[in-house]
Amino acid sequence: MTALGNAIDVRGLTKRFGKKTAVNGIDIAVPEGQVWGFLGPNGSGKTTTIRMLCGLLNADAGEGTCLGYNFRTQAEQIKRETGYMTQKFSFWEDLSIRENLDFVARVYGLPGQRALVDETLEKLGLEQRQNQLAGELSGGWKQRLALAACTLHSPKLLLLDEPTAGVDPKARRDFWDEIHTLSGQHGITVLVSTHYMDEAERCDRIVYISGGNIVARGTVADIIAGSGLITFTVEGDGARQLAPKLRGHPGVVFIAFFGAMLHVSGYDRALLEQALAPYRNDPNLAIRETAPSLEDVFIQLQENNGGASA
Repeated sequence: MTALGNAIDVRGLTKRFGKKTAVNGIDIAVPEGQVWGFLGPNGSGKTTTIRMLCGLLNADAGEGTCLGYNFRTQAEQIKRETGYMTQKFSFWEDLSIRENLDFVARVYGLPGQRALVDETLEKLGLEQRQNQLAGELSGGWKQRLALAACTLHSPKLLLLDEPTAGVDPKARRDFWDEIHTLSGQHGITVLVSTHYMDEAERCDRIVYISGGNIVARGTVADIIAGSGLITFTVEGDGARQLAPKLRGHPGVVFIAFFGAMLHVSGYDRALLEQALAPYRNDPNLAIRETAPSLEDVFIQLQENNGGASA
């Protein structure tokens, strides 16, 4: 890769399975050292895209590079410099943490394997558990082991496919701290698919895929601003009961619950004001306009593009 270039730079990326087009001619250019998030409903093409980029799946069309290599003809070189973490734990449950890392180090033919494994165990806080069987670990510790194994060979690119699914909030936060350390201190480029909005907001850029097409990309602020969405919140006793009354009203595109708060969204401020006007004098309700959240925008994108629930 050239200095300050793109770790990933592909155009027209396409994959078909029979008559179904899973990825439909998308373009992706990810600068080195950045953390990008892939979002979209299940079956939108996120995993298929990731697998094509790291050489695990052959593309039907497209051109470009990954880590400076032709992504279609130099897959083996890309694999050597990429760490890929799947949603499902894919290491050996009847081996200890250390034995798993020892095995991965041998597969890659890494020099100084013992010292390297020692360093990795320490870096990811696995020293005290190194002799514990992987099958006995909780989801968060399995995730940490998987990250250790994926980064043991010092990859330049890290591809993470919903790595925090089913993991508790603290483990998710710790995981993301590790990801940003790897990116910030070691210059690793990270592409991660996720369903969590708080994780998407931790990324430098996000890409929303639906039906194999990219329908939005940019920073969180860019995507929210570009949505054209207008959102009002309704708080107080009886806020939930307003939902069926507002649904179907002209200008109300969708309604979402956020705890006890109601988000009422659309594109025409006057129509939204008109829909909410009968309830503004209710002393038990507080109605105010607010900036739409990232989740509001993705609900809108999902509905506009006919995506299934994620």
